[in-house]
Order: sequence, then C-alpha cells, then structure tokens
Amino acid sequence: KNEMCDAKRRFLIGTVIGLVLTAGLCRGQEPVYDLIFAGGRVVDGTGAPWFRADVGVIGDRIASIGNLAKAAARRRIDASHLIVSPGFIDMMGQSEYRLLVDNRVASKITQGITTEITGEGSSIAPVNQRMIEEGRDVWTRYGLTPDWTTLAGYWKVFRRIRSAVNLGTFVGAGGVRNLVIGKENRSARPEELEAMKAAVAQAMEEGALGLSTALIYVPDRFASTDEIIALARVAASYGGSYITHQRDEGNDDSGGIDASLDEVFRIAREAAIPAEIYHLKTSGKESWGRMPAVLKRLEEARVQGLDISADQYPWTASSNGLVDSLPSWLQEGSIEQLLARLRDPAMRARARREFLAANPDWPEGASRILVTSVLNLDLKKYEGRTITEIAKDERKDPLDALMDIVLADRGNTMRVTFGMSEEDVQAALKHPFVSMCTDSGTSAEDGIFSSEKSHPRAWATTARILGHYVREVKLITLEEAVRKMTSLPASRMRLRDRGLLRPGMAADIVAFNPDTVRERSTYADPNHYSQGFEYVAVNGELVVDGSRITDARPGRPLLGPGMRAGSGKDR
Repeated sequence: KNEMCDAKRRFLIGTVIGLVLTAGLCRGQEPVYDLIFAGGRVVDGTGAPWFRADVGVIGDRIASIGNLAKAAARRRIDASHLIVSPGFIDMMGQSEYRLLVDNRVASKITQGITTEITGEGSSIAPVNQRMIEEGRDVWTRYGLTPDWTTLAGYWKVFRRIRSAVNLGTFVGAGGVRNLVIGKENRSARPEELEAMKAAVAQAMEEGALGLSTALIYVPDRFASTDEIIALARVAASYGGSYITHQRDEGNDDSGGIDASLDEVFRIAREAAIPAEIYHLKTSGKESWGRMPAVLKRLEEARVQGLDISADQYPWTASSNGLVDSLPSWLQEGSIEQLLARLRDPAMRARARREFLAANPDWPEGASRILVTSVLNLDLKKYEGRTITEIAKDERKDPLDALMDIVLADRGNTMRVTFGMSEEDVQAALKHPFVSMCTDSGTSAEDGIFSSEKSHPRAWATTARILGHYVREVKLITLEEAVRKMTSLPASRMRLRDRGLLRPGMAADIVAFNPDTVRERSTYADPNHYSQGFEYVAVNGELVVDGSRITDARPGRPLLGPGMRAGSGKDR
C-alpha cells in the first residue's frame, strides 16, 4: 500500500513540478537543473516529427523542454548530434532473477532499455519451498537462492539489491498452478482453483500488473481455457491485464495459430480484460507468409471491442529450453522424474516416436537448433554449436544427442531455433499496435554471465530496429520506431508517468546517435553491447554516460493497479 501511495505521490508531484516550473519560466525565474540534454533532436514518443530542443531534468522528473541555453545546470550534455527520446520499455524481459545476480542489467541499458516488464507464465513469485528446491541447479550456478515466497518479499530484495532499470511484473498462471497443484497434467479441483484465485489476488495486491500465461510450456499447457478465464477475472477485478505466450504460433493438429487466437479472444472477452500477445510470430516454414492474416484477425478483434495488442522481437529465430523440443509429458512432475524418463529405454523410445511424428523434417531440423547456454560446465564445448554438429562429433544420432544433452544438463540447456521468415517479421514490425520486446534476460560482457552465450535479442533488439530497420531498410520512420518502444508499451501497461518526454514525467531518457546506432551481437558471437547509445538516464540518473556503464542503480518497482490492502474483492 505504501509503495503504491509513493508511486501515485511521485506522479502527482511530477505533474505539479511541471506546472510550477512552467509558471516560473513564464515569470522569468529559471531553476537550477540537475541535468540538461542540450540541443538534441527530440523524439518525444508520440510518433510526431522530431524537433530541436533542450530537455531539462530536476531530480527524477523531466522539468522543462525548450530553449534552456541560459539555464543553470549541474551537468549539461551536448546532444546536438543525438536523438533524445524516452527510455525504451521492454515488454517481455526475463531479468527478474538475473538482475539480482548482476544489478547493472548491462545488456539492456546499453541498448537504451530503462524499464522491463517480466513474469511470463511462471513469475518470480509466488513460490514455495518445493518450487525453490526445483530451481536448485540455477541457484547453485549463480549463487543466489530466493529467500522470498511472495511478490511483496521479492520487492524487498529488489529494493535492497538495487537495479539499473525499473521493473514491473505479471503474476504467472503457470507458477500459481505449480504452487497449488504441481506439474501434473490434470484439471484443477474446485478447492484448488479457489486457492489459485486467492494467490492471484494476493499478487495483484502486492503489485502485479496482471495475469500471464506461457501456454506451450509445462505446467501452463495443462490449464484449460476455463481455468485461465477464472484467474484472469481476478486480475481484471484489480484493473490488471492478461498477457500470453499463446498456445500455438504455427500449425498443429489442434488448429494451430487460428485456434490459439480464438482462445486469446475468448479469454479477453469473457474475463473483460485487456490482452497482450507476447512475441507475435508465425513459426515453422508451413506458416510462413501468414503474418498479414494474423494481424488482420487482431484488427478485427479490436473492431469488435476487444482490447488486444501484441509485441515482437525483430529476429527470425526464437529461443527457449532444449527440453521444450521434446514431448511435454516428459516434463510432468519433478526434474528427477524427467531425468528418469530419459534414462528409461521404453519411455525414450516413446519420446522418439512422438518427436519424429511432430517433426517430419528431422534430422534436417537439427541444423536449425543452436545450443546457446548450459549450466553443467562440462558441457561448455556445446555452446554455439548446432545439434547436427554436436551429433557428428559425438558420432550419435541427432535426436539421441539432443536427449543426452538434456539429460546431462538436467533440463537446463538453452537453444536458439531458426523458424520464422523475414517477411513475417517485417509485417509485424510495421504494424501500429505491435510494440517491442527482447524476450531475454540481461547479460554482460564481463562477470558470471559473460561465460555463456545467448540470443542476440538480449543485446541488440532496439539497435536492430533503429539501425537496420529504420536507417538501412527504411521499413518504418524513426519517430514510429520510438513510439513503439516507449508510449505504446507504457500505455498498454498503464505506466502513466513513463513513455513520453513531457514536463512532470519520469526522467527515463535515452540519447543515441542515429548515424552510428547498430547491433554488434550475432548468433555466433552474441556477447557484445550495442553501439550508439551514448547516454541513458533512469529516474534522472545516468546509468550510461558517454557510452560507459556507471555505478548508478536508480531502478524502481513499477507496481500494478491493484496494490492496496483489504480490497474486499471476490476471489
């Protein structure tokens, strides 16, 4: 409750500051600014054409935009060669745990990201001791075991450790299902559903932005649409949203992406809740060329009154766990049960039959799966190599090689899979209600994360949009690209004081060079920060200064609309 009051107070104070400063300027009374970005081309986040102006910051707020040439400032930055814009908002980050390990959030701030929205499917909280124990491999590798079980407890740790970026999170329906039921493939009993609804209500009151699902993963995929609707209604009652990795992104025997969209629309309609589709894509060669039709369906849903939008990363390859290549029944229950099934010849043979039936292009498809990271240090030689290459060196069948890696790394291996068309990526990127996400956790060129590879989207998503698609391909304008990374996600997440350059708004600001901004991260060699982001401010403090990461850690929790005590809502 106090956090939410503080957030509202900051918003109101910021608004008042803007009005007072404007009145003062009209009377010729110039304040002393903490920071001025001088003479830059201001792209304010609305999509309107850029204009030349100074941007003045006092404390954690934008105080003035205009001619501040005669104003006093503790720090004045020559931005005459730069674009000055609102800080970028990552609609699907994955840094909620990793930023506790390395609070620089380095690969994000070096591409201008000042806010992360996270919590896909299985969020950072709520958890119980069984779930904490299930993550023991990760905690051992990175040296930080959760000492919280609730979202309120996580926020305490977040504030104590301090972060370079702001963070908002959804409560994951899959995590809530795991909390109450575990990873069993069955329907929730009435009393279990009530317990799940209560857990969602508590998370909403502790600052969650809404409800999330990841419906291709265990245990989310075991949930029925009715179960999701019941939980989404709880989130809606607190003013929250629904955000989803939808059940299918290509074609399958259950109806494919069209049936999946039908489910998203039904949840939005019956729960009366705004909905967002994570990382919109048409995956698999048989689905290439379908993005315009998918976008048309989203447009039609909006015409019918559904509050629907989507986000996207601008790459033709996805990334997730290597174990997710295999049939989902392998992952039911605990990690030890998964490993036992992979060791059992009969179950392994069954998994092989089902995998080959679902992947008719195998073993050719093995060349499109790239191992990016492992937890077992003995397997480091596999990072940056395809399953085809690994199988050849190990003199194994490619599917055996895949299953052996999953077994040896206890299900923790991450992969990149090439499965989308460039034409579909561009179609989504041009669409006005598709915003930006990285779908990745933070990484760094040094420290513990530097010893592992990742998808280049973790390092260079905004740089790829601004450098490749804006400057080189000219697919969209600079102003539209900035809007899709600032005010559009801010409005979807109801972040009322972010996403625009306006007096009184939070001073999340990026100053980048439009001529030099570019990605330096590749699939083969991802661990490089983006180029051209010279200054990045979060809540008025520079976290990137002259292209160098600073010691400032001014990030804040961005809390959802339901954070209040004793709401009396029906659970």
